[in-house]
Amino acid sequence: MSVHLPLPVPTRSHEIAPPSALSEKNQTSYDCVLEHFTAVDYTLPNVDQEKAALTVDEKFWLSYECLLRFLRATNWNADTTIKRLEDTLKWRREFGIYDKITPECVEPEATTGKAFLFGYDTRGRPAIYVSPSKVGAEESLRTMQLMVWMAERAFDLMGPGVETLALLVDYADSTKNPSFGLCRTTLDIIQTHYPERLGLALVAHLPWLLNAFIALLMPFMDPYTRQKLVFNPVINENGLFRTTADAEAWDADSISRVFEPDQLIQEGWNGSQQFTYSHCVYWEALVKLCEERRSSMFVVWHRMGGKVGIKEWDVKVAVRDETVDVHVDVDGALTENDQLQS
Repeated sequence: MSVHLPLPVPTRSHEIAPPSALSEKNQTSYDCVLEHFTAVDYTLPNVDQEKAALTVDEKFWLSYECLLRFLRATNWNADTTIKRLEDTLKWRREFGIYDKITPECVEPEATTGKAFLFGYDTRGRPAIYVSPSKVGAEESLRTMQLMVWMAERAFDLMGPGVETLALLVDYADSTKNPSFGLCRTTLDIIQTHYPERLGLALVAHLPWLLNAFIALLMPFMDPYTRQKLVFNPVINENGLFRTTADAEAWDADSISRVFEPDQLIQEGWNGSQQFTYSHCVYWEALVKLCEERRSSMFVVWHRMGGKVGIKEWDVKVAVRDETVDVHVDVDGALTENDQLQS
């Protein structure tokens, strides 16, 4: 029987440990960044004063883990981290993360199934499938918007302790690439505005003719991104593995498997899920799944104080462990049990 719906968030997050304590030095750096963004009179620099205050969405985004991701990316330099975070906050506004890039905006680009979310790897990372054969050769702003929107939805579907996503790119039936400019822009966005968000990038059935194209992109990848790339992974009846050695050494107690068969689609990836992309069924279900989960997280976040620095772990554990009665009014304001959370 064909499957047309995205899979729900895994419930095995108890296997992942909560954030560990920081060293004294790193804690000092974190406290410096947190103090900067939680100052009573804080406003974004070089922004129209009427719009310089942080929005509720931006405060939600500036979680404990978010600050740590940017701190690690800057080797715990507080000043550099603050600059990068402020640059990304401005970019998110300009790119339209919260208002322009809506499901309605990107849906026309998604109808062919060129990119979709389905399943989770053995670490609970949501998987984004991309089919280059369905991506046009010309650079398209809407294609970029779709990829960013998909990444943001993957973040919605991450369970407690999961901070990265898995990217699965299948070059079967494809002898062309997206434009070099599109790939270069995508890399820049990932490395600049989404540090430590790419957990793994699996590229299957890569024709040797396209190796030169990949080689052209390599100089634009930082070492962290390059080490996440796996070309032509091993796919067999036991699942997906990085290397032949991992596949041959695998047993029931091994941790070398990247994807279990029931979390992989059958077409191109030899999984047990007979997934077929049917846009009219899949799209509505994905949007509903993500909106409901994000609304639940917002309610819990408001209950915990609704401020910068709240732990994603705490919010997601609460969402997992309890039923939250969530309503969204016509103005988009979140309420719990019909009471506005401020």
